Amino acid sequence: MPGPAQHLSRGLLRGVSTWHSAAAVSGASAVALGAYGAHAFKPANPAFADVRACARLHTLYDTTRGPCPFSPHGPQVFRRGNDYHLLHSLLLAAAPLARRPHLVGMLAGSGILLFSGSCYAAALAEDRGLARAAPFGGFALIFAWLSLALP
Repeated sequence: MPGPAQHLSRGLLRGVSTWHSAAAVSGASAVALGAYGAHAFKPANPAFADVRACARLHTLYDTTRGPCPFSPHGPQVFRRGNDYHLLHSLLLAAAPLARRPHLVGMLAGSGILLFSGSCYAAALAEDRGLARAAPFGGFALIFAWLSLALP
């Protein structure tokens, strides 16, 4: 019959594999969303048009009147969310190695969801107001990194 120590170690290992599973899903979805953003994301609102739109229209647009009206906001926000999503999926994968794996995992997961999720939502819905949660996600990601140093 297994003793209390064996039950405890199995429970801890189960928690560790939870963070590896979360990192796997997060990393895979980051790559899939990155592919979508690079190949299929076509904003309808010209204010969210791609940077290339300004480059193509540059010869037609009189830049002395101000900057090109076609802002690259949408694709840049999508790309930034995707970059942070993929990068912090690695932190999520490393969470089991931390002294406090659940704290690191919860902060990293929350940060990815709030920061990258709000960036994706703002870009896809073409509504900058949907990015209001990004700063909270950024703070969660900062605290996730700092929690690696906790004893």
